[in-house]
Amino acid sequence: MPQMTHAQLSAKLLRDAATFFRNVGAQNEPLKSQMEDNATVYEQVADLVEKDASGMLDIPDEVADKKS
Repeated sequence: MPQMTHAQLSAKLLRDAATFFRNVGAQNEPLKSQMEDNATVYEQVADLVEKDASGMLDIPDEVADKKS
Protein backbone atom coordinates (compact mmCIF):
# COMPACT_ATOMS: atom_id res chain seq x y z
CA MET A 1 0.00 0.00 0.00
CA PRO A 2 1.46 3.41 -0.97
CA GLN A 3 2.08 5.85 1.84
CA MET A 4 2.20 9.62 2.11
CA THR A 5 3.01 12.02 4.89
CA HIS A 6 0.40 14.19 6.56
CA ALA A 7 1.95 17.16 4.76
CA GLN A 8 1.65 15.44 1.38
CA LEU A 9 -1.99 14.58 2.05
CA SER A 10 -2.69 18.13 3.20
CA ALA A 11 -1.15 19.58 0.06
CA LYS A 12 -3.16 17.19 -2.12
CA LEU A 13 -6.40 18.13 -0.39
CA LEU A 14 -5.61 21.83 -0.75
CA ARG A 15 -4.90 21.40 -4.46
CA ASP A 16 -8.11 19.40 -4.90
CA ALA A 17 -10.01 22.22 -3.17
CA ALA A 18 -8.41 24.73 -5.55
CA THR A 19 -9.66 22.66 -8.48
CA PHE A 20 -13.13 22.61 -6.91
CA PHE A 21 -13.14 26.41 -6.57
CA ARG A 22 -12.06 26.83 -10.17
CA ASN A 23 -14.82 24.48 -11.33
CA VAL A 24 -17.43 26.42 -9.35
CA GLY A 25 -16.15 29.67 -10.86
CA ALA A 26 -16.25 28.24 -14.35
CA GLN A 27 -19.93 27.37 -13.86
CA ASN A 28 -20.94 30.60 -12.13
CA GLU A 29 -19.64 33.78 -13.76
CA PRO A 30 -20.64 36.12 -10.87
CA LEU A 31 -18.47 34.04 -8.51
CA LYS A 32 -15.59 33.41 -10.90
CA SER A 33 -13.22 36.08 -9.56
CA GLN A 34 -13.81 35.13 -5.92
CA MET A 35 -13.41 31.41 -6.67
CA GLU A 36 -10.16 32.08 -8.55
CA ASP A 37 -8.86 34.05 -5.56
CA ASN A 38 -9.78 31.17 -3.26
CA ALA A 39 -8.08 28.66 -5.54
CA THR A 40 -4.92 30.75 -5.66
CA VAL A 41 -4.73 30.96 -1.85
CA TYR A 42 -5.26 27.21 -1.47
CA GLU A 43 -2.48 26.52 -3.97
CA GLN A 44 -0.15 28.93 -2.18
CA VAL A 45 -0.77 27.18 1.14
CA ALA A 46 -0.22 23.80 -0.55
CA ASP A 47 3.15 25.10 -1.77
CA LEU A 48 4.05 26.21 1.77
CA VAL A 49 3.08 22.84 3.25
CA GLU A 50 5.10 20.98 0.64
CA LYS A 51 8.20 23.14 1.07
CA ASP A 52 8.18 23.44 4.87
CA ALA A 53 5.32 21.74 6.69
CA SER A 54 6.31 23.16 10.06
CA GLY A 55 7.17 26.64 8.80
CA MET A 56 5.87 29.71 10.58
CA LEU A 57 3.94 32.69 9.26
CA ASP A 58 3.92 36.18 10.66
CA ILE A 59 0.27 37.00 11.38
CA PRO A 60 -0.78 40.62 11.78
CA ASP A 61 -2.02 41.51 15.27
CA GLU A 62 -5.57 42.24 14.09
CA VAL A 63 -5.85 38.73 12.64
CA ALA A 64 -4.29 37.10 15.70
CA ASP A 65 -6.68 39.03 17.98
CA LYS A 66 -9.70 37.56 16.14
CA LYS A 67 -8.49 34.04 16.97
CA SER A 68 -8.79 34.65 20.71
